[in-house]
Amino acid sequence: MVIRCFTAALLSVGFSAAAVAQQLPGTKPLTIEQPLDEVMVDGIDRFATRELAASPQRREQHWNRDYSSAEAYAKSVAGNRARFLEIIGAVDPRPEPRSIELISNTTDSAVVAETDAYRVLAVRWPALKGIYGEGLLLQPKSKPVARVVAIPDADWTPEMFIGLAEGIDPRSRSPLRLAAAGCQVIIPTLINREATYSGNPDIRMTNQPHREWIYRQAFQMGRHVIGYEVQKVLAAVDQFERLNKIENAELPIGVLGVGEGGLLALYSGAADPRIDSVMVSGYFQARENLWQEPIYRNVWSLLTQFGDAELAGLIAPRPLTIEAAGVPEVDGPPKPTEGRSGGAAPGKIEICTLAHVRKEVDRAALHFDRLNFSKNLSFVSSREGDGPSGSDAALSAFVRPLGIEQLPQIVAPGKERRRVFDAEYRQRRQVEEMVDFTQELMRRSSTVRDKFWSKADRSSLEAWEKTSEFYRQYIWEEMIGKIPPPTIPLNPRTRQILDSPKYTGYEVVLDVYPDVIAAGILLMPKDLKPDEKRPVVVCQHGLEGVPMDTITNEGRGFDYYSAFAHELANRGFITYAPQNPYRGQDRFRVLQRKSNPMKRSLFSYILRQHERTLDFLGGLPNVDAQRIGFYGLSYGGKTAVRVPPLLPGYALSICSADYDEWIVKNVTVIDRYSYMFTGEYEMFEWNMGHVTNYAELASLMTPRPFMVERGHYDGVAPDEWVAWEYAKVRRHYAHLDIPERTEIEFFKGPHKINGVATYDFLHRHLDWPRR
Repeated sequence: MVIRCFTAALLSVGFSAAAVAQQLPGTKPLTIEQPLDEVMVDGIDRFATRELAASPQRREQHWNRDYSSAEAYAKSVAGNRARFLEIIGAVDPRPEPRSIELISNTTDSAVVAETDAYRVLAVRWPALKGIYGEGLLLQPKSKPVARVVAIPDADWTPEMFIGLAEGIDPRSRSPLRLAAAGCQVIIPTLINREATYSGNPDIRMTNQPHREWIYRQAFQMGRHVIGYEVQKVLAAVDQFERLNKIENAELPIGVLGVGEGGLLALYSGAADPRIDSVMVSGYFQARENLWQEPIYRNVWSLLTQFGDAELAGLIAPRPLTIEAAGVPEVDGPPKPTEGRSGGAAPGKIEICTLAHVRKEVDRAALHFDRLNFSKNLSFVSSREGDGPSGSDAALSAFVRPLGIEQLPQIVAPGKERRRVFDAEYRQRRQVEEMVDFTQELMRRSSTVRDKFWSKADRSSLEAWEKTSEFYRQYIWEEMIGKIPPPTIPLNPRTRQILDSPKYTGYEVVLDVYPDVIAAGILLMPKDLKPDEKRPVVVCQHGLEGVPMDTITNEGRGFDYYSAFAHELANRGFITYAPQNPYRGQDRFRVLQRKSNPMKRSLFSYILRQHERTLDFLGGLPNVDAQRIGFYGLSYGGKTAVRVPPLLPGYALSICSADYDEWIVKNVTVIDRYSYMFTGEYEMFEWNMGHVTNYAELASLMTPRPFMVERGHYDGVAPDEWVAWEYAKVRRHYAHLDIPERTEIEFFKGPHKINGVATYDFLHRHLDWPRR
């Protein structure tokens, strides 16, 4: 965004590029040569990286551990455990356990294979309404001595885990040894990393791994593929507990996992104190680089309280075995193919170096040591941390607390007996069950939101303003993520870049945090009188845009923005076009990945940038700080319902080419408008479906004016979605007896600034005469 980037645009609107070295009075000269959008994104990236690196030291403030006894410790971390369950989305009640169901049909019985020591049975068990755990049960022929959930990696089927199908090292078939030792073993099927069922054949099939396909829609609803699978594991524990009661036994319960299953074993052990022994193989390490892993491991706010060591602390003092081992590596999502579009999020799984595993184990050991249970934490390395999972030393450490002193060697499971078994069909069932559950959450979400907002008092404007403040803060803190306010000086730097017959344009840079800037282009009318105060319109660009797009009157920028910052400046408004950081494709989407585990999002930075922008604009001698309006297109329209409602410094907001039924748009898998089918994997906001839709966000503008600009041919959403969601806003303003402060314009056109009714709206509500 330096002068050389603007030359063609300057000429296109009759600007002179002369005298560009001058700065705005009262500011320092701007000397940055790199394009400011790149400076901004790179700076936020460095800031986010530092915050991740500092997270382990900051986690302690969220804990109040009492190490005086195991009982006192469990009580002291109960709140952290509840918070952990919340952020992984394991919040829905599980059904009362009845029985583990055998799966059979007219062709095959439930018996899959058999040895002298145990039978292998095809089973399922209810986990949530409509969601079943499904896999294999290894049932000892003698009375079992312990009960174990053995969780394979996501790309291992239960059959592979016990050698009924090829694909893994025979030494990793640990469930066979457990069953031969007398353990009753359940092996669940995990959602795998293939993309076979990710999409809708009537709309578009995608290359998203099944885990990402579930993750996207669930994240918006406060759920997670991880949470769903933890629920399956805990539902199996429910079944084990039920069997203990029926059999009048107190058999110990263990959970073991490899790779993605190791993640689930760690998370399940941290979630449920009923689990007596936990083994995590090929997963345990520091998580400050979680953003580099597949997006389906992204957990909102995780690293503010929980690294792997802290999760191990939730298992303590119960026995925990950590095995450094080789796991299936993942180089990214499946490649797009004919008939299957791209757009899946990047992310890798690599075998962690032994030194990095050991460093995180050392952090975990502190909790076991302080509880005087050091012996209950075992660390084993298979070869140099890259060998097969299920080593003798690791399995022995895992089963010892289960009352087993010696494990037999691997016993072959016998021959697969089923004649028509289809593992792909089982995977499809598992995927569809989670999709159906999540879609039902979406369909019922408006009822949950209505209940959540029931304490907002609409009896009067005064009552509304008083009671709605809670929601403003909750949305900022819990859904968007709130960064502490900036403490460094504003330090405005400017340089003149435009000289139009009616205004002068300045490029502006402001400091927000170390390395983090706010930036934009300020257009100052030339007919300003020395002591005159005028309104400002903040003109916000959309996805992959730059401020100049809102000013130029030719090319692609003009097609969308209609030079609205330029046009409004010609009408006498002061205008300011900020640079928002959603530019650079995966470069800016990585910011979301780095920020989510820290309970932050892209809009966490944007809000603070706009706060600084308002401070700067409000301090200019010709600006009336009480008359600063916001007008944004597309992603700028997205900004219009997230920033002005939370920042009282904005006097009004206009949302153009974005307003619609936002929850449906993000979650539905049956409409072509959905982000489920696109590459914008950063769109999904934690639990938004149960907190707020666009109508509730717009209501937080009250009593300030709010407007929607909508083109009939805009592909963002159909008119019906837009009208439906806006009707709630109109009703809200009417209920408060201020219906004149909100409106919607439908126009015959596409995804663009129309600049007709919206310009009238600005003149009227910012009290500026038409010229």
